[in-house]
Amino acid sequence: MKFFDYETTGSRLPYPALIEAVFHIFNEGCEVPRRHIHAVDSSDAASTLLIMPAWQKDKFLGIKHVTIYPENGKKHGLSGLFSTYTLFDAANGMPLAVIDGNQITCRRTAAASALAARYLARKDAETLLICGSGNVAAELAAAYAAVRNIRRVYIWNINENGAQKLAEQLRGQGFAAEAVTDLPRAVGASDIVSCATLSTVPLVLREWVKPGTHIDLIGSFKPEMRESDDALFADTSVFVDTEEALDKSGDLLSPMAAGVFTREQVRADLEDLCRGRHAGRMSDEEITVYKAVGSAAEDLAAAVLVYQNGKD
Repeated sequence: MKFFDYETTGSRLPYPALIEAVFHIFNEGCEVPRRHIHAVDSSDAASTLLIMPAWQKDKFLGIKHVTIYPENGKKHGLSGLFSTYTLFDAANGMPLAVIDGNQITCRRTAAASALAARYLARKDAETLLICGSGNVAAELAAAYAAVRNIRRVYIWNINENGAQKLAEQLRGQGFAAEAVTDLPRAVGASDIVSCATLSTVPLVLREWVKPGTHIDLIGSFKPEMRESDDALFADTSVFVDTEEALDKSGDLLSPMAAGVFTREQVRADLEDLCRGRHAGRMSDEEITVYKAVGSAAEDLAAAVLVYQNGKD
């Protein structure tokens, strides 16, 4: 059995290849049971354990374990999320590899958003606003640059210092990046708005969004979590990664409870887009919203890419 640490895992997940790997697993199909979500008894009241399995018949089987402790940064100066991934041979159950799950989670999340944007963002989109400055947020510019010609990146974070640090990091990668404090203005100036936060209150409001914008909502994976207001779903084209988003995300549950949005209004999921069952964006004026809660299929695609690229 092989072991892939943080650095090795990242080096085997370049975005062009990873985006294609995620595309192929949605196109081919994958068995993905509903994730297990468990509240953990801890001094961090919101601590959570996620268990996410997935497999393709006689190919590969994988399980990701994720711990989420939102107060880690404030209390301990640590990341709020840790994870590990175990990959097996699906034909015989033999363990093949233990892989750093943090890299898989961050990179596959960004890659899936970029894959969705390949269908949903305007072809000429070039300005990206990132809300958040954590590990996933740090990957979004590189992922989006693999599918669109990103010329400018704005970063907003509730902690301005975090936005400044991420902007500096992205400038070191060659992006024209700057931290911003005026969120309404930044939303209105951006072609793509991608939120990767643990927020429990709406950040992006419909009234700020200009025609033709693509909104990518990553963070809300529990009912109490929000990154947008109800109005954003009233008159826009809404897409999801999987149907599970409709049962888990506060961004969708709240407007459904308010009666401004229904499950039937979802245009398509990521599998529909990858298989050509829906064309995605229909006009340059359309506002598209993509709500993701993550899929274990994406994790499996990334883990297989790490394992196969790492073969001697």
